[in-house]
Amino acid sequence: MKLEGGCQCGAMRYSVEGQPQHVALCHCADCQKSSGAPTVAWAAYAADEFAVTAGKPSSYSSNGDAVRHFCPTCGSGLYYVNEAVLPGLVDIQVVTLDDPGALQPQAQIQVAERVGWMKDAASLPEFERYPG
Repeated sequence: MKLEGGCQCGAMRYSVEGQPQHVALCHCADCQKSSGAPTVAWAAYAADEFAVTAGKPSSYSSNGDAVRHFCPTCGSGLYYVNEAVLPGLVDIQVVTLDDPGALQPQAQIQVAERVGWMKDAASLPEFERYPG
């Protein structure tokens, strides 16, 4: 299966081919701080199944091992590499895919750092658009 994705402004594009080794919602504090969200959906692919097809990403490492890559223009987070923890893998942010519904998370990880109110988020009222 070949999938394509990119950043919000369109300057960065990438493609992945094959099957992800895992698809998960991550609740770690590093993902929370880098995204400004309580969780991030990731899909891990073998590094040779991933390619940047347009643009040149910027990168940031908070600890020397984990390297987050993002669009230097709009700031959209795109992918993550950590050879110490995930050797040979590239973790893409699922919602940056052109079709983010193509990959369904199979697990929630790092729940020890989950924001407390996220455990019951599914029970909150839902609205198709802004209420009111």
